[in-house]
Amino acid sequence: MFLIPWLRSSVLDRPNSRSSHIQPTPRSGGIAFIFLPVIFAVVYLSFSTFFDGLPLYRVTPALIPLLALPLSIVGFFDDLCDLPVSIRYLVQLITAFLLVLVSPLPLHWFALPCLLILVTAVINFVNFVDGLDGMVAGCMSIIFAALVPKFYASWGLWVLVGSLLGFLIWNWSPAKVFMGDVGSTFLGAVFAGLVLQSDSWQEASSLFLLATPLLADAGSCVIRRLLARQRVFTAHRLHLFQRLHQAGWSHSRVSFVYMIATGLLALALALGGWAWIVGLAVVELFVGKWLDQCVAVPFKLASRS
Repeated sequence: MFLIPWLRSSVLDRPNSRSSHIQPTPRSGGIAFIFLPVIFAVVYLSFSTFFDGLPLYRVTPALIPLLALPLSIVGFFDDLCDLPVSIRYLVQLITAFLLVLVSPLPLHWFALPCLLILVTAVINFVNFVDGLDGMVAGCMSIIFAALVPKFYASWGLWVLVGSLLGFLIWNWSPAKVFMGDVGSTFLGAVFAGLVLQSDSWQEASSLFLLATPLLADAGSCVIRRLLARQRVFTAHRLHLFQRLHQAGWSHSRVSFVYMIATGLLALALALGGWAWIVGLAVVELFVGKWLDQCVAVPFKLASRS
């Protein structure tokens, strides 16, 4: 990846007591999988309006990366100099509002605040779980590939999947580059935006459940930290994937487990639809609970380190 030498001199992630890596590694590599989908969205917007004659709502899924671009720009500057949380969350709220605005789903105005909070939660949760080599890139490439049959103008999604797989080669353990906030927040926003492009709330819920392994890990950890009166936005090593790594699992093993779980959900969605993916998501939550209780380093013990 030609970006690595520049990132190594500009945005180097040096390991500390909260890190899961031991070698200084360049971050902000997410630029590599953002560029092509954004360019495709711009080109597709131009050609679709002039040649296809399609209404805008038909091509909106292909344009979601454009709406997520400002968030990734802010993420890049956050990788460089740690921006205040207030600035980051403001941009997340604006992005969430735009994603909701272009959604075809029926929405009552009083539900808007809850939906904005949910979208920003997804953006932050994907960012939170970007802590092991290859895990988020691998899971999100599976998720986006599973979303391809759901939307018209799915070529843009294939561009994103291909870009993610190319990045994954460099991000797999031992990682030569991290995606950084520029990549993780972009992926979270694109995923949330595509879910909101569903034709019904039932379909939206089934698409949302594709990310159960990632979002359930992040969400449960946030709840446990709140109950323990810990600061949610401070760095830590308390996610299930981190505690599995502390228990002796390699980066690759943990990432494979999360990717397999995501792949099974994608298969359930393709073969059985809503009922199958809901049932499998429940099963995976119980498996996650078992891993948490019987395999991973206990949450309380990890909190002391």
